[in-house]
Amino acid sequence: MKILVPVKRVVDYNVKVRVKPDGSAVDIANVKMSMNPFDEIAVEEAVRLREAGVATEVIAVSCGVTQCQETLRTAMAIGADRAILVESTEELQPLAVAKILKALVDKEQPQLIILGKQAIDDDSNQTGQMLAALAGLPQATFASKVTVADGKVTVSREVDGGSETLSLTLPAVITTDLRLNEPRYVTLPNIMKAKKKPMETLKPADLGVDVTPRLKTLKVAEPPQRSAGVKVPDVKTLVEKLKTEAKVL
Repeated sequence: MKILVPVKRVVDYNVKVRVKPDGSAVDIANVKMSMNPFDEIAVEEAVRLREAGVATEVIAVSCGVTQCQETLRTAMAIGADRAILVESTEELQPLAVAKILKALVDKEQPQLIILGKQAIDDDSNQTGQMLAALAGLPQATFASKVTVADGKVTVSREVDGGSETLSLTLPAVITTDLRLNEPRYVTLPNIMKAKKKPMETLKPADLGVDVTPRLKTLKVAEPPQRSAGVKVPDVKTLVEKLKTEAKVL
């Protein structure tokens, strides 16, 4: 069984992002970039399934600029067997990425596609759902436990009212929640091994996909600075300020 795992190159979660002076976008010049944390969880889960003998191959996929090769090497250091880079300098929005992944699903015929539930840069939480719709596959989002057996995948997930368990017939699409697993530490020997694993590079046009952006960002602004707190002498003053000055969020 093949497992396809899309991974995204994003600004590292420890970095405080800044907006460009012209307000056109987030400034990523000389900023540390890493694999999206939710995608790390997806890669880890796929590798665990292969180690358990459920899967035979894990394929990491990334869409974007040439530097995405570094993200794919990290995925292979975690344990992915090979990688595919769909290289593009265009701004790739969720629908375009979903269309690219749909073309790769048709090409590779994986039985399971595991994605992070969202990327920490745009927080769209759309690509997995769009891919499932385009490919006509069953989906389970925000997975906190995944079990594969007898041609089906059982997914446990948290919902507002508690938890629910879904059973999907393979092939299927799953998006991962933080509770699914703890990604392993990438060791130096595995980083060296990843350099020897195969990586295929394609263009969106090779897959017959038009990635022209459908949405235009008009302006990006940093959140307003929070005002300093105020000390009050007693409860009466506090209640009065809550009544007259506190803002309803």
